[in-house]
Amino acid sequence: MNRQLFKGALGWGFILWFIGYVLGIILFMVVPADLIGWIISPIGILLTLWVLLKKIKSTVFQHYLYIAVVWTIIAIIFDYVFLVQMLKPEDGYYKQDVYLYYCLTLLLPIFVGYLKTKQKLHKQ
Repeated sequence: MNRQLFKGALGWGFILWFIGYVLGIILFMVVPADLIGWIISPIGILLTLWVLLKKIKSTVFQHYLYIAVVWTIIAIIFDYVFLVQMLKPEDGYYKQDVYLYYCLTLLLPIFVGYLKTKQKLHKQ
């Protein structure tokens, strides 16, 4: 595994998760808990797309598959440890917004990787 892929998978995966975590803590003070995920989702989608389009330079589809899996694992594990176990939400944590977040965390890198790979093939 090359250094750039490692950085993109673990580094950006953690940074994106951490931004969502901090936004969640901030929003917890000002909006109802059941709306937090729905407010963070559009912000997270935009940030994730920006990272995938501007910061991840690979045109190898397998790299995006790897990133998708690593980012999803980071999201699931860190959410469980730092939200479910530490904060123990009264009404639970896993709801539709969280499942959407996990699906998008997996699918956005795959989608962007597909587009970048397809674009590379058309340029040749």
